[in-house]
Amino acid sequence: MQQAIQVRHSVAALVMATVLAAGGLLGMAATSWSGHSVLGALHGVPMYIERSGNSGGGGLALTPGSSGFAPVLKPVLQAVVNISSSKVVKTPQSQNPFFSDPFFRQFFGNQFPGTQGPQEQKEQSLGSGVIVSPNGYILTNNHVVAGATDIKVFLPDKRQFKGKVVGTDPKTDIAVVKIDATELPTITFGDSSKIAVGDLAFAIGDPFGIGETATMGIVSATGRNGLDIEDYEDFIQTDAAINPGNSGGALVNSHGDLIGINTAILSHGTGGNEGIGFAIPIDMARHVMDEIMKNGKVVRGYLGVVIQDVSPNLAKAFNVPAGKGALVGDVTPDGPGAKAGLQKGDVIEALNGDTVQDINSLRLQIASFAPGTVVHLKVLRGGQERDLTVTLGQLPEKEAAATPGAPNENSPMRGVQVDNLTPSIARDLGLGVGTKGVVVTSVAPDAPAADAGLQRGDVIEQINRQDVSNVSDYNRLVTETGKQSLVLLVNRGGTTAFVVVQPE
Repeated sequence: MQQAIQVRHSVAALVMATVLAAGGLLGMAATSWSGHSVLGALHGVPMYIERSGNSGGGGLALTPGSSGFAPVLKPVLQAVVNISSSKVVKTPQSQNPFFSDPFFRQFFGNQFPGTQGPQEQKEQSLGSGVIVSPNGYILTNNHVVAGATDIKVFLPDKRQFKGKVVGTDPKTDIAVVKIDATELPTITFGDSSKIAVGDLAFAIGDPFGIGETATMGIVSATGRNGLDIEDYEDFIQTDAAINPGNSGGALVNSHGDLIGINTAILSHGTGGNEGIGFAIPIDMARHVMDEIMKNGKVVRGYLGVVIQDVSPNLAKAFNVPAGKGALVGDVTPDGPGAKAGLQKGDVIEALNGDTVQDINSLRLQIASFAPGTVVHLKVLRGGQERDLTVTLGQLPEKEAAATPGAPNENSPMRGVQVDNLTPSIARDLGLGVGTKGVVVTSVAPDAPAADAGLQRGDVIEQINRQDVSNVSDYNRLVTETGKQSLVLLVNRGGTTAFVVVQPE
């Protein structure tokens, strides 16, 4: 199962192909990034094997005279498994193209012979996982097991087990699976906060379902975000070959310690490795895993504000330093931030004494706290610094995937302003009373939507076949789509037509 994700770069436009469970799919491809129902909260689960001291030292590090990397990888290979999942999906009704000919429409109208109703079809996909406890708990990607009705786990020693989903977190693409086994080999957890660009990295998994495979590279970058793959992104980038089927596999350092969970690749649309792969840092993955094992789900802290990066233009407008901090664009009424005195236009400079570098770092920090945690913010308001104390709430389920309301500068809908369609506006535009959607109030001349033909006064009724009733729906759908193309259903003067808006 693969999903193309457009990523804009200054040098070239590349396609982010998310390495899904089936990367090499054995059937119809239909990616699902939705959450999975929790099958149970677990308590008293044996935890992980730890090494004493710094994860970067001791253990299985290579020494002069070592014959390659076999001593490092041998125990790791025993703790990485293959995961095969399947689910039953309904495919849309199909129609013989022969009957779409206008001549036959005269005789059959819309009741064409040969039309079939929705069909059920079984999808199968492959991924990888990492054994984290001797009694059968496995860490993997959410997209490897999302929506699965049957999960099979294959160990390196050729044993096969039925897997059960303990819990998932689509926001970070992490899942925990349990098999009924004991005395299993496990992997040692590293410390992803200590890795640096240039460190050796090995990717372990089952690419294309051909069997367990190890590849070598380096850590190419850390803290990658803004890729629109997950809601919470802090990726390790590596050139160790990651291919479809590697999802959920291990990224380890030169000591064989787990530093990341492989999850995605960047490619030119082929879906194959081109030297840019991404892994979820183990510090983040482990926190999510602990929450799943404890509560069956992840509970996150909630500040109740909409934030945006301080761009040079915004910095000038608000008279604040550019490049650092998080600008508060909106405050949720009666939310934790509002109760603490946060206001629109505040720039959050520090959290608990640590400088806020950008909005991603602030979101990650707030999400890592438990609800009820008291945090201290330093904010800049009107040129003066203020100290605020906030008691965090619990991130609402409906807002867990939400990012700021308006499309960002990389969105295909940048430069488009919309407003709610009122009965009065609908009347002025010559539209029926029951028309729903948002009205376009302005389109920047250089916007992608302008190139697609969108105009002021158009009413957007649908985005990617989903109804738009208000500005909130519009913002949510545009944000969910990220940097991919959009299909709009536009009502202009009572006549509707589809408009495709391509990303730059």
